[in-house]
This record gives sequence, structure tokens and C-alpha cells, in this order.
Amino acid sequence: MDAPREVASLPIGTSAGEFGLRAFEAPSGRVYLLMGRGDLGDGRSILTRLHSECLTGDALGSLRCDCGIQLRLALGTIAAEGRGVLVYATGHEGRGIGLVNKLRAYMLQDAGMDTVEANRHLGLPVDGRDHVEVGAVLSAAGIRSVRLLTNNPEKARGLRAAGLTVEAVLPIRTAPHARNVAYLRTKRQRLGHLSPDGVPLPVPGSPAIDVSDLLGPVRPRPTRPYVVLKYAQSLDGRIATSAGDSKWISGEAERRVSHALRAACDAVLVGSGTVRRDDPQLTVRLVPGASPLRVVLDSRLSIPLSARVADGSVRTAILTRPAPDSRRAAALRRRGVVVLEVPAAPRGVELEEGLAELRRLGVETLLVEGGARVITSLLLEGLADRVIVGIAPILIGSGTEAVGDLGITEVVHGIELTDRAIHPVGSDVLLAGDVHRRSRAAASGPAS
Repeated sequence: MDAPREVASLPIGTSAGEFGLRAFEAPSGRVYLLMGRGDLGDGRSILTRLHSECLTGDALGSLRCDCGIQLRLALGTIAAEGRGVLVYATGHEGRGIGLVNKLRAYMLQDAGMDTVEANRHLGLPVDGRDHVEVGAVLSAAGIRSVRLLTNNPEKARGLRAAGLTVEAVLPIRTAPHARNVAYLRTKRQRLGHLSPDGVPLPVPGSPAIDVSDLLGPVRPRPTRPYVVLKYAQSLDGRIATSAGDSKWISGEAERRVSHALRAACDAVLVGSGTVRRDDPQLTVRLVPGASPLRVVLDSRLSIPLSARVADGSVRTAILTRPAPDSRRAAALRRRGVVVLEVPAAPRGVELEEGLAELRRLGVETLLVEGGARVITSLLLEGLADRVIVGIAPILIGSGTEAVGDLGITEVVHGIELTDRAIHPVGSDVLLAGDVHRRSRAAASGPAS
């Protein structure tokens, strides 16, 4: 096999810092980009990532796969070590079947097939990639042995076939999204990948967390998203002290689960009071995953322009009443915030219409993190599908309740949580369940 030819070399700045970029053209005509960090020295024990081209995930941010998140995570991991390389393999789109065929396979997956069945139905290989060329590129760059960042054992076999030593295979796990969790499980179960979808709860010290059990089966409706209420409370049911302090009721492990829940959903919603009081970022930082759309219920456009949800780092939308303050709306839009007008309600905006607007934007899963008034209203109006509560082993006494008055006068008429999941996480306990409203007839039992 002829050696690949180096055709370009230059420094490139990235969000993970500066890398040396070297482009190699292989005899097949494919181009491989080698991004290096630090002194490779004798070329041994180099932290290495082989990343297959994925336009939809890497460039467009598609949540159908974990490719874009893995790319950024790998670059950050190499930068943190200070020595290593990432090889970006063009021509590997869709495990080697090409972009158009990958999109056709996606259509078959939407009809019920998994990724393996879809490729076979199209008469295409399940995995048509050849990693021997990548090995030749690494050899041309002076690399002799690697510690390989991958979940795919086939990549290790391909490098060994090219004459390189693979000292270790280091899994690169990401927190799954509701849109890709089935795909990640197929890669593990049918393609032999090493747990790409994170570690199920409980997860002390785990880098990526699979929260599927907490979310339950995601069932968005045609007119609104699947709505999950999530909050942390003390053992006596408080989400804040009487002075308004809420940092931190839950422990670090429970907060990491909260970030994994954000990474699993299309959008995260809070009320304007939460933004004014706590100034949350509402991004994914404690686990490797994609940050969701941030949504604020703000009928008067009252959040500060300096609020972190308006910092432009992640998409943000505000649900407000018709004909808002035009100057303030314009100022928010200049910061990249989408201002959505929905019908007014006596104490804010019509929640059902607001959820319908989000569904029209393509939001299938909505995580609601507060505050108490928003949580209570969604329960009152029957718009919540699942509740996840983190319970901390502390007592606060008087303070802010997580849920306000629901108009329930008898315990037997209370909202019940079914299909429950319970997990100890660090010092806290997570309880999740589907919202089930018991009818009065069912609560009172059969007539005598």
C-alpha cells in the first residue's frame, strides 16, 4: 500500500485551544486531517482519536447520533492531556455508506428499523469503513503506539492491521439524548461498541449518565411536547428557605443527573422569577452532552438583559404575552433571544398555547425546572407527563414549597405517580413517575 501524502500543514484555533493541523491525501483519494497537540516525541503511547466524518452531527448539531459531542469531547480530552492527536476521516460518513444513503437509512429508522436493519434493507454494508488508511496516516506522522479513544473495537483492529500498537482502548461515553438513546443501544448491543450511552443510575464518579429510566418512555403529543417536571427538595418538601436560598439543596451527584436530564431533552423551561432570583445558565456542563433550547416564561419581558440565559451561548426563547414592550423585545432579539408571543392568561401566558408553540418549533421533550408557580400551574392544567424529584436528607422548616395549592381536599383524590423509578444518587434519592390523575369514582371504589 502506498503511503499517504502530506498536502498541507498549519496551526488551527478551536474551542479546545490551538492544534497543529496536517492534511494527508491517501491513494484512495480520501483526505485525512490530523490535529495534533504537544510534542509527539518518539511517537509512543499517544492519546489518539479516530473520528469518522459526520456532517449532520459534527457540523449541523444533529441529535440523532453522538458524533458532534464525541468530537468536541475528544478534542477537549487531548487538550487536557497536552499530548495527542485526532484524525478526522473524510469519506466515512454513515459508517462508510455516504451522506445520501445515511439519510435514506434515517428514513427507514423513522419507520421502525434500527441502524443495522436499515443498512441491510438498502443492500449496503453495516459498516463499510476501512481503518487501515488511518493507520497509515498515523505512521506517516511518526506515531507508533496509541491509547485509543473509542467505543468501537473495529477501529483498534484496523490500526493493528496497519502495524500500529494499540496499548489501550479508552471508551468515550456521552450522556444520551431522547432522540439517540435507541441508536446508542443498538451500537452497543448489535455492533459491539463499548457502552457509548453512559452508565445507568446510580452513578458516583461516572463521566456520562444514562437517565432513560428517570425519563420513562418519551411520548410527545402532536400538540405539545412530553413534559417532565424536575426539582430538588428537602426531606420536608422545601425547594428554598424562607429567605429564598436554594443553593444547594441537592448534592453534586444529583446535580450531575440534572445536567444529564438537560442533555436528554430538547428544551429546558423555567419561569421569569427563577431567572431573576437565581440567574441560572440552564446549560449542560457537568456531563458530556448537548445543551438544550432554553425557554423562559416571562409575560412582561422582565428578565434582566444581563441574565445568563440571554448570553447568546445557547439558543434561548421567551414565551410572552402579545404586543410586548417593543424596545425590550428588540434588545433581547439583538442578543439572539427568540421572543414568542402567545395568548395571555390571568396570571401570565396560556401554558397550553405556549407548549403548542414549542411543539411547532420541533421540541419533543421539555424539562421544566421551576419555579414552584410554573410547576403548580402545569399540574393544575394537566399538562405534565412525568415528575422527577430529588430528595435531600435535610430539614429546612418553613420555606418555599415545591408545589402549591392543587385544589385537592381529600388524599384519595391526589395526583399519583405510576411507573415509578427510584435511585439513590450520592446522599440524595431520586424518585420519578408518570403523572396519573385518579378519578373520583376510582378513588372512592366500587359502589356498594
